[in-house]
Amino acid sequence: MTETVPVRAAPAVIPRPGERRALSPQARAAVEAGIPDSTRRAYSNDYQQFAKWCADEERIGLPAEPETVTEYVSYLIRTPRPRTGRPYSPSSIERVIASIRTAHHAAGVQPPFTKGARKVLSGYKSGLSQSDADVDRKHAEARRVSAAVPTTLRKLVATLDRDTLKGKRDAALLLLGHAIAGRASEMVSLNIGSVTKDPEGRGIAVRVYRKKIKKWTTPKVMYGTNPATCPVRATLALIEAMAAEGRTDGPLFVRIDRHGRVAPPLKRKGRQIGDPTGRMTTDAASDVIQTAADTAKVEGLWRSHSLRRGFVTAARAAGKDLVDIGRHGGWADGSKALLAYIEEDDGWSDSNPLIGIGL
Repeated sequence: MTETVPVRAAPAVIPRPGERRALSPQARAAVEAGIPDSTRRAYSNDYQQFAKWCADEERIGLPAEPETVTEYVSYLIRTPRPRTGRPYSPSSIERVIASIRTAHHAAGVQPPFTKGARKVLSGYKSGLSQSDADVDRKHAEARRVSAAVPTTLRKLVATLDRDTLKGKRDAALLLLGHAIAGRASEMVSLNIGSVTKDPEGRGIAVRVYRKKIKKWTTPKVMYGTNPATCPVRATLALIEAMAAEGRTDGPLFVRIDRHGRVAPPLKRKGRQIGDPTGRMTTDAASDVIQTAADTAKVEGLWRSHSLRRGFVTAARAAGKDLVDIGRHGGWADGSKALLAYIEEDDGWSDSNPLIGIGL
């Protein structure tokens, strides 16, 4: 009987500690082809600049070494940008780091460690002069939108002709946007089917995807005491009017031209542009607020975030708990960003911390 001798496989080649192998050009191209289009669009500019810098420096961008990311961040903090004449801001560099890691995740590649890069960034933040910090703060304050609190909302909706489909749409956008603290992107993404009536007649539930926290929420919107500013009545009026136009599904907020036509086709040089369903853009949603404010002659900077800021300000002034406010509006628990939405009062209200402490 012949004895079978097992054939030993060739020993695997084990890289030395700290040694990393570069992907072949073919493998790298295959990996990059696997990155979703949405990711490419979201981070295209940041990641393309990183990839170009890697090519110029003869470094590998995917997968990237931690040292490569550290060197790139070091380059960013000392290189003026052509448009501004100043290096990247710390927040922009945070975004760049996120784009690099996201591209790796999307491609199924282990993202590089960024501890070294973040140490460089931390030193950069500490090294910023106070004058630069003051300039950044003033610019941020200048860009801060006004809060559309209920008293302001009443003025805005009073400018609308709510007998028309456009007036119904704009009223629903303003009032529902305030009621659910919706960002413009969240509002225009709503569909007619996103809104459901409460079986007990208390109001409506709105299913909305909160992009910042990457989760679906379903805030409940109750009937308001004032019919003119009731978000439930305004939303249901829009849905009823859309049904009369033969639209019982699809986007809730659509383009309407000056002739009252729903979702007219948009063309440029004979080619269709824009969303084929007629869904509004985020800029168009913000323009609704700005136009109403201009017509009402209300001073301030009015954009879509005015509704979100106004909701927080009004809810807090009414004594609502910050946790409840945050969860209703799609903030993560303990979000510091939520505090930035609260308008400060004059210091003489019941919110003054000295009231009732026994002095």
